[in-house]
Amino acid sequence: MKTIIASLRSPLIAFLLAACWQSAQAAEDIIDTLDDHLSISTSDGAIGARLSGLLDLEGYLYQLPAPGLIYSDHNFLLNPRLSAYLDVQLGPELYAFAEMRVDRGFDPTDANAEVALEQYAVRFTPWKDGRFNLQAGKFATVVGNWVQRHYSWENPFVTPPLAYQNVTKIYDSGAPSSAEDFVAPPDEAKYEYNPIIWGPCYASGLSVAGKLGKFEYAAEMKNAPLASRPEAWDITSTGFDHPTFSGRLGFRPNEMWNLGFSASGGSYYRPEAASTLPPGYGIGDYHEFLLGQDLSFAWHHFQFWAEFYEIRFQVPNVGSADTFSYYLETKYKFTPQFFGALRWNQQLYGTVSNGEGGSAPWDNNIWQIDTSVGYRFTPHTQIKLQYSILSQPGAVREVTQMLAAQVTVKF
Repeated sequence: MKTIIASLRSPLIAFLLAACWQSAQAAEDIIDTLDDHLSISTSDGAIGARLSGLLDLEGYLYQLPAPGLIYSDHNFLLNPRLSAYLDVQLGPELYAFAEMRVDRGFDPTDANAEVALEQYAVRFTPWKDGRFNLQAGKFATVVGNWVQRHYSWENPFVTPPLAYQNVTKIYDSGAPSSAEDFVAPPDEAKYEYNPIIWGPCYASGLSVAGKLGKFEYAAEMKNAPLASRPEAWDITSTGFDHPTFSGRLGFRPNEMWNLGFSASGGSYYRPEAASTLPPGYGIGDYHEFLLGQDLSFAWHHFQFWAEFYEIRFQVPNVGSADTFSYYLETKYKFTPQFFGALRWNQQLYGTVSNGEGGSAPWDNNIWQIDTSVGYRFTPHTQIKLQYSILSQPGAVREVTQMLAAQVTVKF
């Protein structure tokens, strides 16, 4: 039987690839026709609008409990998502964009489908050389370099790096009663806790950005910190009583290298946590501070990215809770259509008082290896397969494996 299966495996794979190729080619003709009707502009091109989008179908197979920011009690999750983008140019100085998504939630989950306006902003560019841009709205953070390539079409993996999805013991809706309570195993659902950076962090606010020679700069004032959950990003949900300030300074010595330094600081507790804080203290007394370094390198078919983050949370009744997270990521194009990627992630935790006269790490150290292969059938269709293994000694499951697949149609 094994011999028969082995003899059939190669023809079967070849048949499936051929079927995918034929389907992709058919879809390509439809998308090309559709593209012709998704943009309008004046005769001089000064004013125009374009509608584009991504249709993603993701599948996750993992060992329970679900890893990262995946929320499901089942060990298999199918997660469809439609993202539509509207770009509008109003003369040389004004540009506006918006993103609407139809999915089951910002992060992969088996909840009911919903429609959400994820991003929207207006950008003012008074000079053509891009030295200064002023932007207002709800948009991704300027910190780091992964956010600049976090969409499914650009990200060589299905999931984000560990720093953007690893849930810690930071609990933003209430303060721990003691240091012993803080280091104890979480007693709430995983979604009630926070990573150090929640995905691309589409918080609301203002930003300035530009390029001056080989230097790049960006700074923002947002209504919520990097660790905040998606429900806090809307201006109608969280105001500017306790704003977060973030920035990045970049240096690009040549076309191959891009180096960056980031910093951020802001209050991370939600308004409902106020009643749980020590007497005489308020939400504005407890912050998340972040320092970050990032680099990217590209040479021919090889690309490399890395980010390093040093984070401190000021925790009531505990003190400073420090953690360090980083990843190293490579991508290689074997052919113009076929690529492979490898990513090493790690997060290490500092110590805090354990409430018994000693000290202990405030969470379990963790490392994760992600591997991925992808194939672009056409300029509009792509498939990715990912395998990840995660190790976190002391956790409910110390070793977790996950398989993920993603099919993307770009229009």
